[in-house]
Amino acid sequence: MDIQFSQRPFYVKLMCVLVSLIALTYIVIQAKDILSPLIFSCLFSILLLPLASFFEFKLKLPRSAASMLSVILMLCAVGLVLYVIASQLGNLANDWPLFKNQLSGSIADLQRWIDNKFGIDAAKQLNYVHTATTKVISSSTTVVGATVMSLSSILLFLVFTLIYTFFFLLYRKLIMSFLVSVFLEENKQMVYDIIENIQYIIRKYIIGLLIEMAIVAAAVSIIFWILGIKYAILLGLITGILNIIPYIGIFIALVLSTLITFATAATLSKLILVVAALVVVHLIDSNVILPIVVGSKVRINALITVLGVIIGEMVWGISGMFLSIPVIAVLKIMFDRIDGLKPWGIILGDEEKKQNKLAKRLRPSLKDS
Repeated sequence: MDIQFSQRPFYVKLMCVLVSLIALTYIVIQAKDILSPLIFSCLFSILLLPLASFFEFKLKLPRSAASMLSVILMLCAVGLVLYVIASQLGNLANDWPLFKNQLSGSIADLQRWIDNKFGIDAAKQLNYVHTATTKVISSSTTVVGATVMSLSSILLFLVFTLIYTFFFLLYRKLIMSFLVSVFLEENKQMVYDIIENIQYIIRKYIIGLLIEMAIVAAAVSIIFWILGIKYAILLGLITGILNIIPYIGIFIALVLSTLITFATAATLSKLILVVAALVVVHLIDSNVILPIVVGSKVRINALITVLGVIIGEMVWGISGMFLSIPVIAVLKIMFDRIDGLKPWGIILGDEEKKQNKLAKRLRPSLKDS
């Protein structure tokens, strides 16, 4: 007599779940080159869907032309941001001699400090540095080859992402029909509702993140400009982009901003001001800007956020760090609407009562305006 899966012993169900998770993780790691651009393309197509629909139904363009025009506009927007960053990096390269001199002075001070504290003179320190440098130079060919391969992989990733985004927009009705028809007749309405909710909430979520990124980038750029920090626009853009990665991104931006400020200013007061400004901006962003702009449609608690970012980096590297939060958000939407998976949606979410009171007061005023 057949026994239903829900009636089997706990250890059997646990073993099945663990084996499934291990197999799924292995497949995801091995299929990174295929799945990563596909997921990015899916998010971009959800974001561009209203624009493509506007071109198709309002301007009466063919669907292929509307989809292509939407992708081209997105490419132009991304290219503009990259052009500004590249121009700022070009100016930063001109300060390399200044950075080199500052670094040499700092190394000399460090050598004197090590000599005084640990009794290791400059000659022994230089011997250690020379040994490490020799090892690095011996592997320089491998490093250069890996860099070239990395650049080519990034270019291929971008090309395939744009192509997949175009096809997702072009065949969106076909994909929707396939996803709905896969399930049983009694579940089709629930599947359709889940897909529609995922599209709506993820679109609002991505738009909110982009607005938040623009606000943080503008705020940091203006603050650094007022403080007299060199390359304020570059540091603001880097902070805004990295701010998409929760918690870890602002730390990376803090390190980069401190290093660039140290190379161009080399004063302790400027470094303290940079650190204080980024900490204040991050606190305001986390407690006011994020709840107002992104909202509480998909509230993911901090523990799951950090774990998701770390696991995403372990599985897919940098792209996994950026994709971890949208993927968790999609899973939470699905878990909240499937009765057997609602407990998992609870553990992924956050408590509503923890929402910042200031954000609650400001949200209605923004809606009225």
